Formats: sequence, structure tokens, C-alpha cells
Amino acid sequence: MKYRAVIKKVGEWWIGWLVELPGVNAQEKTKEELIDSLKIGAQEMLATEVPFEPEAVMTTISIPDPDWAKTLNS
Repeated sequence: MKYRAVIKKVGEWWIGWLVELPGVNAQEKTKEELIDSLKIGAQEMLATEVPFEPEAVMTTISIPDPDWAKTLNS
């Protein structure tokens, strides 16, 4: 699977996160270490078993596109 990663250098550190997996983020001294940390974080998140409680309901919600996205789709 592929996930979009936002990465950037801030001072002496590389920071980044995965767009489709909120909570997967990292900070490392090199770009390569950052990418490795993001991969490990994604693997660990996807391997985590989340119990589903009988009274819980899983659903989806629709959110309008932000204004900046509307100009991209024009």
C-alpha cells in the first residue's frame, strides 16, 4: 500500500506525517530515518487490533471541499 507523506526540514530536524493515517508522524535527524520511522509507524498502526463494541456504529460522513480544493477541481 502507498500513503502520502508530508515531509520537511525544520532547523536540524526532518519532520513528517502520513496524510491518510492520522497519528502516524515522526521527527528524525535525516530524511532517510524519517521515512523509515513513518513506515514503521504505519505498519504498527495497521497491525493494531481495534475491538468493535456491540453498541458502537461505524459510519461515514461527508464534509464539503475547502475553498482551496474547489479551485483545483475547476
